[in-house]
Amino acid sequence: MALKVYGRGVAGWPEHLRPGALRWVRASVRYDETIAFYRDLVGLPIVGEFHDSFDEDGTIVGLPDTGVQMEIVRVHDTSEMSVGRFDQIVLYLANAAAVETATARLRAEGHAPIDDPHPYWVANKAVIYLDPDGRGVVFAPWVYGRDPEPSESG
Repeated sequence: MALKVYGRGVAGWPEHLRPGALRWVRASVRYDETIAFYRDLVGLPIVGEFHDSFDEDGTIVGLPDTGVQMEIVRVHDTSEMSVGRFDQIVLYLANAAAVETATARLRAEGHAPIDDPHPYWVANKAVIYLDPDGRGVVFAPWVYGRDPEPSESG
């Protein structure tokens, strides 16, 4: 079953929901390691930090800037933390060479893609690395919504 891609300019987005920026939050039990992973190995820019703000510490990562953000918050009670199979961030890159470049630091530091990624990612030649909290970082060699999926382009 093929995935239907609606493309850019999807009609019908409610005017009252047009965000100036978008951020999602991830809890982390391995906060310092997770920040270092995304900053130093994946290479994402830190665009903000907060300490003891309403009893929380957090770091805000720009994707690639402040228009889209991932916030990582330190978890103090590990019973509050769980990671699901599809708790992933997907970085759609221009091509296989861009994936090789983007994952070079990870490989140089001894990280390897997980052995048993979802069949969709295998069929589309993506690689998945796990962050210190066990969440997947998917490096895909095509841009969703712009390029055909590799498994469908023959």
